[in-house]
Parts: sequence; structure tokens; C-alpha cells
Amino acid sequence: MNGMYNRSIEKAFGRRALMRMGAGLLVGGWSGRRGLGQEGAVEHPAGQPRLKVTRVTTYLLRHRLQHAFGASVSVPLPTTRKALLVKIETDAGLVGWGETAPISGARGTIDEQIAPLLIGQNPLDYRRLWRLMWGANFGNGLAVGAVDTALNDIRGKAMNMPITQLFGGPVRRRVPTYASAMDYTDGRAMEEHYPKAARDALQRGFKAMKMRVGRYSVARESKVAAEVRDLVGPNVQLMADGNGAYTAGNAIRMAHALNELDFEFLEEPLPQVAPRYTGYADLRGKMPLPLAGGEAVDSRGSALQLIDRRAFDIIQPDISLCGGLGEALFIAELAQLAGIRCIPHCWGGDILIAATVQLLALLYDPHWGLPTDTPMLELDQSENPWRDGLAVEPLRMQDGFMEVPTKPGLGIEVDEEVVKQYAV
Repeated sequence: MNGMYNRSIEKAFGRRALMRMGAGLLVGGWSGRRGLGQEGAVEHPAGQPRLKVTRVTTYLLRHRLQHAFGASVSVPLPTTRKALLVKIETDAGLVGWGETAPISGARGTIDEQIAPLLIGQNPLDYRRLWRLMWGANFGNGLAVGAVDTALNDIRGKAMNMPITQLFGGPVRRRVPTYASAMDYTDGRAMEEHYPKAARDALQRGFKAMKMRVGRYSVARESKVAAEVRDLVGPNVQLMADGNGAYTAGNAIRMAHALNELDFEFLEEPLPQVAPRYTGYADLRGKMPLPLAGGEAVDSRGSALQLIDRRAFDIIQPDISLCGGLGEALFIAELAQLAGIRCIPHCWGGDILIAATVQLLALLYDPHWGLPTDTPMLELDQSENPWRDGLAVEPLRMQDGFMEVPTKPGLGIEVDEEVVKQYAV
């Protein structure tokens, strides 16, 4: 792969220009990694090449589901699935991809505010562009998250290294995964669907899994949770996600039921009232098992307020929602300083999955002991054509773990024919 990649660069710039650029990089002290630039382009003092962003394009993807499904608060259950992708192109032929949710004006913010500011800019000027993007949109973390991912994809490709190396190198070579597998599905009673989904996840090698709760009574759903626990046995980690469907009283009742079944955590049981998470700090003090939340945080600023309030035992920033990989990493470091675990949220396609794997490879374990609480990758198992076909060679799970890619950038190549197939 890298050989093909380097030959395409040689063709674009010419062998002689590349040789001169390589010599300049060595003299300039850039350690052992080749970058890209135009012949005669002005270089940074560190010897980095001068690239330019030439185009920023957004794609709204839509897919009609075979079976409507959703969370506890999905009324009615959605019949379509959507995603927003961003593609950033450069004058060197390098392309970066990002992914986010198509809500809260994310597409308009990218197209009308961020994109015009990026045209002509060097994507390697990461910190300067970070400030430029945030200043233009009054804090739209969804828009910045997609663009930040695409910029990091380009940076990695320009330096011929995976994104983890851009942030200091990975602390692990593979990350544990958990299946987000048990959703409310049209025409399928949860008493039948949840055990079947848990059994399927076991057969695929998952050693941890999460179920949706909160749509029905605590009495009914706690029985289903008990059946799932009996089915998977004591050595599989189980989690539950309330998706904001509980009052405080019922959240505590459900937490006690799940604690008796040795669940790992209960996620976002109260309405999020994003990004404030009203009532979570009080609830946390009454919970018999860890309280997780924070997928709706839109920046390091809102995350810091929640950390200072100790609203969660586990914070869950989402790269595509909070402003990108750099922002999520900053949030994780803040949480570590406060003794709060970080398990990122991830509910999307191959681009978001690849970016989250890069993030998880950078996160420290929460303590100095044996790695029994290593942050996990959430893998949505519901119907999603952008998880099963968007990447030419998608990342694969084996024995409950996913290898951290070592190819440049995100480590995947996007199939643009699939993008065109679902773009609307």
C-alpha cells in the first residue's frame, strides 16, 4: 500500500522534485518521514511542505432501513439512516475524509462558514486552523468534528504516518471492542430480539456488549437484562444505555437491578439537556454502579464543566460531535486528571470507527495496574451500509479486539462510488 502511495506521489511531483524536497527535509531536520509539496513552494522552518486546501465538499448520505429501529426515546422508530461526510482536497492530490451527524446545521456550517476559510490554507497548520474553525461558527462541534477528522487524515498522509503518530504515538497496538447490539426494532419483541442479538455478538467474538433500555417498565426490562446475563455468562461485560428515557427515581431502580446483574455501567438515563446534563451529578451520588455520559458534549469547555461537577464516573466524548480527535483527546486528559474514566462514544460508519480507533490507541489506561479497565471501542451492530462497504478495506475485529491501523492517516481508503450511491 505505501509503495503504491509513494509511486503516485512521484508521478504527481516528478522524481527530481521529490529528491530535492527529500534532501531539504533532511537538512531542515524533519525526522525521517517524507511529506509533500509543490516544486519551488515555500516551506515551513521545520521543513514541512507547503500544501494548499483546494476544495471542501459535504455529502449527505441516506439509507432506507429494512427494519425500523432506534433507542428508548425514538418515537416513532426511524425508518432511514443518515450521515454527513466531508471530503477535503489539496493541490498535492491528497484527500482527507471526515464524518458527523447531519443535525444542528452541521452541513451549513461547513459549507458556508468553515470551507471558505480553509481554501488556500495549509492543512499542516493544525493549531492555527483549529482556532480558525472554532472562531467561525460559535462552537458547532459537529461541523468542526468532521473537518478536524479530514484534516488529520490529510496530515497523516502528508507525513506518511498514521494519525496516532501525529499525537505522540500509540500506547497500545490493538483496542478492545464492545457490541452496541440490542436496539428496539420494529416487529421484534425485546424478549426475543435481545437474547438473539447477544448470542450473535458472542458468535462474532465480542467479549462485551451494550443494550438499549428505558422504553418499557423497569420490571419488564430488568427481566430481559437478566436473561441476557444468563445467556452470555459471568465473563462477558454488559452495559446499558437509557438514552435519556428515565426519571431520577426509575433510573435509580434500574441501576440497582443492573448492579445485581453485574453490569459495567448505565449510560445517560436522564434527559441530557445537552450540553448541561442537568441532574446527573445528584444522580451519580445515588447510583450503585458507574454512571456514564457525555456523548453530547460539544467541546472541551462543556466537558470541563461536567468534569468539575463530577457529573459522571465515565465520560464519553464522540469525535464526530465534540470537535474532532484533538478535542476528544484533550477531554480525555482532563478526565484523567479528575480521576474520571473515558470511554469514547462511537455510532457511525467506517470513517468514524477508524478515527475512534486512532483515539483509543492514544488513551492511557485509567490506573497504573494491570489493564483491566482499558477504554473500549463501541461498534454499532445495527443496519449500516457505511460500516459495511464505505471503506475499501474496513478495519476488522478479531477475538474481541481491533488492530490499530498503521497505514497513513485514518488507515482506510474511502470507496467514493459508495458515497455517490447514497448521497442525496
